[in-house]
Amino acid sequence: MKVAIQGIRGSFHHIVAEQYFGKNIDLVECLSFSEMPNLLKEEKVEVLIMAIENTIAGAILPNYALIDDNDLSICGEHHLPVHHNLLVLNGQKIEDIKEVYSHPMALLQCQHFFEKYPHIRLVESDDTAASAKRLIGNQEMGIAVIASQKAGEIFELNTIAKDIEDNKRNFTRFLILDKENEKSIEEFQINKASICFHLGHEVGSLAEVLTAL
Repeated sequence: MKVAIQGIRGSFHHIVAEQYFGKNIDLVECLSFSEMPNLLKEEKVEVLIMAIENTIAGAILPNYALIDDNDLSICGEHHLPVHHNLLVLNGQKIEDIKEVYSHPMALLQCQHFFEKYPHIRLVESDDTAASAKRLIGNQEMGIAVIASQKAGEIFELNTIAKDIEDNKRNFTRFLILDKENEKSIEEFQINKASICFHLGHEVGSLAEVLTAL
């Protein structure tokens, strides 16, 4: 099965892909969410995996828009506990680290940990796993990244601090997406529905719909 994810191997999307479909998959890495729907339309992949909401950050509204604009069908979901780890090159200790790179959301979710290390500068990057890949490629000392344990294993980095996220009950919900009406789902398999509706720009329009619901 060809599965498209945002990010690269070692990312949280990669972890979800393997937990949901197993390890025998053909992974297609994407730099952004916006490029994923076209891969499905052009039949270059069979399904997409897309993060949709997080315990701390809330809903990822642009991804809801992507689903609606491209007539994608939700055929599954997966909840992943998000655990962040501080990864370094061999021989590095926390006292040696001057800068830490990761996705902005990962940095935000680990603020309390770095309050103990005011000498460390936090730097935003495009992706957690991509930061790990660059670190092993550049072999730059004094640099650490925040990424998953799987990223550390793939890129052979050392973990000097494990589970550094502020909220230990931090989950991200991921959707499994395919083409609209691509698969026939038996009625007994359906246990959740998502509704998208548009409102007129009038006072009370939202209240009217919520009352009906």
